[in-house]
Amino acid sequence: MRLGYHSITWGGVTGAAAGVTSVKDLVYRVPGDMDRALREISAAGYRGVEMFDGNVREFAEVRDDHPGSLHRLLDETALSLVGVYTGGNFVYPEILPDELHRVRRAAEDAARFGAAQLVVGGGAPRAQGIADGDHDRLARALDTVAGIAAEHGLSACYHPHLGTIGQSPEQIEAVFSRSSIGFCPDTAHLAAGGGDPAALIRRHADRIRHVHLKDLGSDGATFLPLGRGVLDLDGVLAAVAESGYDDWLVVELDTYDGDPAEAARISRAWLDGALDRAGLTVTTS
Repeated sequence: MRLGYHSITWGGVTGAAAGVTSVKDLVYRVPGDMDRALREISAAGYRGVEMFDGNVREFAEVRDDHPGSLHRLLDETALSLVGVYTGGNFVYPEILPDELHRVRRAAEDAARFGAAQLVVGGGAPRAQGIADGDHDRLARALDTVAGIAAEHGLSACYHPHLGTIGQSPEQIEAVFSRSSIGFCPDTAHLAAGGGDPAALIRRHADRIRHVHLKDLGSDGATFLPLGRGVLDLDGVLAAVAESGYDDWLVVELDTYDGDPAEAARISRAWLDGALDRAGLTVTTS
């Protein structure tokens, strides 16, 4: 296994203001300092970082020979860019071409900076509820996304997420029964959506391409550093090991009431013990 961390903790996630009037320019981004985030992720003992498409796009506009280039920052921190997270509504045919334009740009940026994974969220719930055919539309779009990723030498994986039509176990089944895209289980989102993370990992073991780890508070809604909540994360790691997956485990903590570097260290210390208990080996390369 290799251990990575998502830059989201250094400011949470926002959408680009341009997306209000231009779907093709709507991206996810962390409003915090990415230089600080990567340096503190590295100092906490992680060897990889995942970033949002909007933050990577900002770096893509910086020349590689500039002191603030992402290539230089990755070299200085000894981090690999593990993946780039993007997404879309994926159920509205009229705007789908613009959403796929955005996905293609994210894939281009991810490939430029050496990432292997295109992590994809989305599937819009309509004001009137899920319409007939929405899971079909989402699945077709995700298969197209997987093709775009492959064109750029990337693997694509779907991240079930609260607030989408891929939230509950039944909805996740509806997506995966219609699409061949890979799976990025997120422990806390799966549990908060009413599922058993370990059971869902076992159910879709052959699809796992990437893993997001975070803990969940007893209220079922608060995300926490690893080991600080109620999830059976040892059981999750056992299920991951059984699946044969042996690549990046990425801690993705949306927010933290304190120093984000502290949260990264808490989760890293928990992982040291948990991976040892599970008999899993961590590589630093």
